[in-house]
Amino acid sequence: MKTVFRSFSARQLTALFLMLGGIVGLGAYTFVYANGTSYLSNSPEACANCHVMHTQYESWQKSGHKHVANCNDCHMPNNSFITKYVAKSYNGVMHSSAFTSGNYPDTLKITNFNRDVALLNCVRCHEGVVSSMAKVGTADQADCLSCHRGVGH
Repeated sequence: MKTVFRSFSARQLTALFLMLGGIVGLGAYTFVYANGTSYLSNSPEACANCHVMHTQYESWQKSGHKHVANCNDCHMPNNSFITKYVAKSYNGVMHSSAFTSGNYPDTLKITNFNRDVALLNCVRCHEGVVSSMAKVGTADQADCLSCHRGVGH
């Protein structure tokens, strides 16, 4: 490791460490400013941190799902801790870059991955009712959201 640093001058090392420190500092500031720890929770209020989600949050508060499910129950994989937090991390990076840059449509559209996750979670929670018609994993898999698009929020 020492040989790697020997190939740089003191000025170059100082510039490198200042740049890395700036990146880490900016990242930490952004995380604190954006209330980043709230996104690690299951709190629906975290999803409403973004102004574009207020309508969905308010609708969820009035829905029957409020008493039995939060945002993560429907919108995140629930098969393991790892897949849930990998998906949360990926979505967080994509959402924060879109909202920071302002590069998102007025009407939000769910991605194919997140739609598939939501469909699997519909079936998981409503398995007793839909197991015979859902046909999960087949070409004839039911699309719950084609009829129940606004359910949940």
